[in-house]
Amino acid sequence: MTARAIIIGAPRSGSGKTSVTIGLLRALARRGLKVRGAKSGPDYIDPGFHTAATGLSGVNLDSWAMPPSLLNALANQAACGAEYVILESAMGLFDGIPAPEGRSGSAADLARLYGLPVLLVLDVSGQSTTAAAVAKGFATYDPDVRMAGVVLNRLGSERHRRLAGDAIEAIGLPVVGAIMRDPTLNLPERHLGLVQAGEHENLMAHLDRLADMVEKSLDIDAILALASPLEPAAGDFGEALQPPGQRIALAEDAAFTFLYPHVASYWRNAGAEIVPFSPLADEAPSQDCDVCWLPGGYPELHAGKLAAAGNFRAGMARFAATKPVHGECGGFMVLGEALEDADGESHKMLGLLGHSTSFARRRMNLGYREAQLRAGCPLGSEGMLIRGHEFHYAQMTATGNDEPLADLADGQGNPLGASGYRRGHVSGTFFHAIARGA
Repeated sequence: MTARAIIIGAPRSGSGKTSVTIGLLRALARRGLKVRGAKSGPDYIDPGFHTAATGLSGVNLDSWAMPPSLLNALANQAACGAEYVILESAMGLFDGIPAPEGRSGSAADLARLYGLPVLLVLDVSGQSTTAAAVAKGFATYDPDVRMAGVVLNRLGSERHRRLAGDAIEAIGLPVVGAIMRDPTLNLPERHLGLVQAGEHENLMAHLDRLADMVEKSLDIDAILALASPLEPAAGDFGEALQPPGQRIALAEDAAFTFLYPHVASYWRNAGAEIVPFSPLADEAPSQDCDVCWLPGGYPELHAGKLAAAGNFRAGMARFAATKPVHGECGGFMVLGEALEDADGESHKMLGLLGHSTSFARRRMNLGYREAQLRAGCPLGSEGMLIRGHEFHYAQMTATGNDEPLADLADGQGNPLGASGYRRGHVSGTFFHAIARGA
């Protein structure tokens, strides 16, 4: 049986897409349906909530970073074993970057490519019938992106619902949900987005409250009737990030969390074994692994504990003496000499690379990236193009004397200079890898 799918979109971030998506996923799972969450674009955090709500692993579908064959393979995989796929848009529905057709990174690309309908979530606080003008703009902006229905969010009263809802239905769009303002339903946030699913106390209770809200406020049967079959063209995993070793020591705890679900699942499906260890518990990578991977996360929140983790520090030094070690973003920061936390206190890091970073002197770095590797490393071989993104607030305070790892460009191909460092078996960069470039 082919899974049916719908995209949850909005005019902008902060409209309530995530709460609607998670609540809908949890409500469907409680009904006994096999439902999977997906997220357009680069996002580590929301797929964790999707997984917790449904029991099925979430997935990212990124039309810029993933070559079409890989995108199709992942979409087919998402549809496999599910009755419904709920695909949450990043940012606004049409927000991406200037790029060749279908490769902007927006959720609208996925709507066009797979012929999927869009459920539009409108935050109507501060407006009433004007919401119909917004909805009409979405309905007519691109004839290949079909608005199938509207959910009104953050309503103040029943009169507010009638004014906005009647105006939208008068232009031919069904209103299939109306959610009253309730700040207690908001998910807590920090500097890189939502607080992660695994950090929530009473996570399932909160997910069930979102599901209760959806059951009360949305016409779930009508939404399911709007969904369309998800039938991607055939694809393959030829451009996926290949396993960097047969046995991969993976740092995994509250400081190291940002590994894309599709990367880890492909490594396992390709026959690799992932062996997790916790630096915060002062664990070292298993010495019988072939490679060590330090993913991104929030080491700046745990810098003192990492600095005091003597067994972790000694084990990393032993491992790096003979085997490859790679760090991304937060992992890259920990590989350096020092990390300054938000209070301005400097903590000694692993010193396997010579740079130092500061979270006290914050500046946001955000955007798609394409990297050409100057040397072989766990990401790939010399000269290989890797696509991904950068999202961090830390700044480099000392560069050290290590060799650059890659030449970096933004999503439109504009050169950004050298990125990351390498020394011996150790490599790292602020850049998060998603797929091989194509």
